[in-house]
Amino acid sequence: MRTFREAVQGEKFTQTAELTLTRDSTRDEVCRQADVLARYVDAIQVTDNPYAWVQMSAVSAAAILLGNGIDPVPILTCRDRNRIAIESDLLGLKALGVTSLILTRGHKVPKKHVVQAANVFDITGRDLIALAASFEDEDSPARGFFIGTGARVFRPNRDWSADSLSARAAAGARFLQTQLCFNLNILRQYMRAMVEAKLTWRYSVIVSLAVLPSAITAQWVKKNMSDSRIPKPIIQRLEQAGDPEQEGIRICAELMQEISEIPGVSGINLMTTGDADAIPAAIEASGLRTRA
Repeated sequence: MRTFREAVQGEKFTQTAELTLTRDSTRDEVCRQADVLARYVDAIQVTDNPYAWVQMSAVSAAAILLGNGIDPVPILTCRDRNRIAIESDLLGLKALGVTSLILTRGHKVPKKHVVQAANVFDITGRDLIALAASFEDEDSPARGFFIGTGARVFRPNRDWSADSLSARAAAGARFLQTQLCFNLNILRQYMRAMVEAKLTWRYSVIVSLAVLPSAITAQWVKKNMSDSRIPKPIIQRLEQAGDPEQEGIRICAELMQEISEIPGVSGINLMTTGDADAIPAAIEASGLRTRA
């Protein structure tokens, strides 16, 4: 089984996709999605209760994917677990054979959320990275976790020092994944600054996109995912389209092609909007990869 680590450190443009999980997800549904996605991507990402919605755990979903010969990339955050619980999950993921992780601080549970739960944040995102990095085998570093972290695309100033990214790289992070970004003007400026700061020597950069099936979905994402970058012309294209779902696939495919040509970008992750079948359609339309 080729791993995400091997793919992103290779010469080809890397592509991953996100598994759609809910509290009602079953093993059979995870396997169905995996069958749809696996032929098009290098790995499948597993989220950690995004937006504080309860779903199947990332550890359980990763185990199912591994059982189907697919390399999973679980995401773990600091919001819902104390240090003991996080370390327990890391040990479990290592025992399962998981090789890559994305580790972030995570967002607070929104006020007046339907799930009333405490925010834990026992450790920081940087502490979490260092904790996972400590699992590395000194005699065989490649057997340790290949660790990713989150990054926010923005327009850096000339004096941008990237202290946080440098500190997380020093803690053990080796790739970073951006928030959802449809604004390529901002992305190009950000990546130019990353290259000039030589951060692309320390990080492989994965850019997040999604297949937006409607203007309503795009507006919901823009409102509820505050860091997302969705320009008005994208929403207008969806509003004016005779078939918004197909237009969403075209938009995603066009952006994938353009992003693949931006210096310093190693790959793309396609986030889920609930329809796993739309992701292969966008990948095929982009021409970046055909079905294996």
